[in-house]
Amino acid sequence: MTNGQYGGQPIFILPEGTLRSRGRDAQRNNIAAAKAVADTVRTTLGPKGMDKMLVDSLGDVVITNDGATILNEMQIEHPAAKMMVEVAKTQDSAVGDGTTTAVILAGELLKKAEDLLDQEIHPTVITKGFRMAKAKALETLDGIAMNVELKDESTLEKIAETAMTGKSSEKASKELAELAVQAIKKVAEEKDGKIEVDTDNIKLEKKEGGSINETRLIDGIIIDKEVVHPAMPKTLENAKIALVDSALEIKELEGDAKINIDSPEKMQAFLEDQERSLKEMVEAVASSGANVLFCQKGIDDVAQHYLAKKGILAARRVKKSDMEKLARATGAKIVSNLKDLTSNELGFAGIVYEKKIAGDEMIFVEKCKTPKAVTILIRGGTEHVVDEVERAMEDAIKGIASALELGKIVAGGGASEIEVSKELRKYAESFSGREQLAVNAFAEAMEVIPRSLAENAGLDPIDKLASLRAEHDKKQANAGLDVFSGKITDMSKAGVIEPLKIKIQALKSATEAAEMILRIDDVIAASGSEKGGSSGGAGGMGGQMPEY
Repeated sequence: MTNGQYGGQPIFILPEGTLRSRGRDAQRNNIAAAKAVADTVRTTLGPKGMDKMLVDSLGDVVITNDGATILNEMQIEHPAAKMMVEVAKTQDSAVGDGTTTAVILAGELLKKAEDLLDQEIHPTVITKGFRMAKAKALETLDGIAMNVELKDESTLEKIAETAMTGKSSEKASKELAELAVQAIKKVAEEKDGKIEVDTDNIKLEKKEGGSINETRLIDGIIIDKEVVHPAMPKTLENAKIALVDSALEIKELEGDAKINIDSPEKMQAFLEDQERSLKEMVEAVASSGANVLFCQKGIDDVAQHYLAKKGILAARRVKKSDMEKLARATGAKIVSNLKDLTSNELGFAGIVYEKKIAGDEMIFVEKCKTPKAVTILIRGGTEHVVDEVERAMEDAIKGIASALELGKIVAGGGASEIEVSKELRKYAESFSGREQLAVNAFAEAMEVIPRSLAENAGLDPIDKLASLRAEHDKKQANAGLDVFSGKITDMSKAGVIEPLKIKIQALKSATEAAEMILRIDDVIAASGSEKGGSSGGAGGMGGQMPEY
């Protein structure tokens, strides 16, 4: 790789086989890759969006229309395309929904930026314009947002339903939305006048079999474990629950320590001593008054026998996360040393029982007094249906939590995007320089959401966008596209509502990713010879079309 001449001699500064694209080539390549990613998920947007079937190298199948899941499963190679996957991941971890929106928006921003690059406008001017447009867009969104509180159950249900539309669980979305709201109400906590919801306290347990309508909310926790000993009771009412994170086993000797036993009597005494020690452990559990024991580590066979004799229901090797949820649901404290176990550390549940679901034994801990952790048991006809219902439920729960976190919501159906676009066009007029073009480009990019909604529903996008703009010019800030009737409707009245936080996060992550990709004018990809061929390190680099 030469970089300049010195006395007629080429100077090599990069190893042989390095691929490099510069200037417009590099930008074009990166933008093409990012647009390709956005186009992949675009058809999944909205209630009439379609699903993708993803088959990996092992033949495992995932059927979904969740943006983050699709991009994760696609194993994208191109470095610029990977940045789009990051947008989806950020959106998913921050708010749980709106992943497709964020990716489509980033792709459209880059598409509009490419037109400006063709007009010889410098990338830094474009990114500056985008940043100002983003700030104005966030301000506009805040201005049109409506308030929502924990007691507005019907509004929260509509948020959940909006999050679930387009998923295969849609036919049962009303029932599922109610479950999501009830679960959130149970785990929500008020701190300093603000509602806080830790969605980790809502456990989603999925089992195929039955139908989606059989999904139910449990005031407590389901543990995917079985009762350790057949002689133990399988059902206990008014359960007093002990949570222990130490093993009910004899400790192994550490290091090279040895015990010398030179007679049968000593062997007998040693075994009896071990048994006594296990008996004392069980005695410690029983004397605390506990009749249910969840142990994070192992329980020795002998200890299981003594627990069964005492009529204690026990489960072993319970996951740490489940132990924490059990503590929140039952009010029990997790104890590390059995000597510390007293009646004060025990939790309460109205009933604990073992039940077989889809061939697996599970322990239900139900009827807790004021559980701060609950479980939603998801059912569905097949494994793929259950997986997709779980993703829909996650979107719904995180959507409600995001709405309560800021306490604000906006109208869906493309309404907020059109309003932002309208305000940005006015804002662009206040600039005299080239930034005006960038702000206008941002305004046009915002319209990709309603346009995609219309396209996916088989409606004419140009007509619908014109009608939407006309309604918003008449100060109808909540006017959006009803994809089922094809009419322009007041979305807040129609019950199509989205949390403000989802829109804010989508705008921020999409704009920042677009800015970053725009500023790259030189792509230097290391030689792929160590990896066996250049496709690994430099996939879709040297002026080729991106691989995706």
